[in-house]
Amino acid sequence: MALAKIVYASLTGNTEEIADIVAEALENLDIEVEQEECSQVDASDFSDADICIIATYTYGDGELPDEIVDFYEELQEVDLKGKVYGVVGSGDTFYELFCQSVDDFEAAFEKTGATKGATAVKVDLAAEEDDIVNLEAFAKEIAAKLN
Repeated sequence: MALAKIVYASLTGNTEEIADIVAEALENLDIEVEQEECSQVDASDFSDADICIIATYTYGDGELPDEIVDFYEELQEVDLKGKVYGVVGSGDTFYELFCQSVDDFEAAFEKTGATKGATAVKVDLAAEEDDIVNLEAFAKEIAAKLN
């Protein structure tokens, strides 16, 4: 059975909920899921997974959350060739750099040699009905890249 590892950073709970939606969608596709908060894991833990997913929020004017900065820096040094990755996250459209952390993590994953599995999903604050549909489609798209 394929293994998806979802690492998330969540301040208000919105991003954890986004991670939960993706996890449930992957489990419904018969993919085993491990979901962990970013301060509890190292980027090298992605080596054990077939699918590597980051769920992050963007802080203020486009900054990475403090608790995920170390993970972000480590990720760029990890060899993930043969793995599939995806990034989802939350932000606030009030800010000019909406969900900038999602873009930052996509750039970091590109340095790892992993294959992009799905178009990133950016959620304005909390996931609503349309967002849930998009997150479930993200999970299906990323799962299809395993075959």
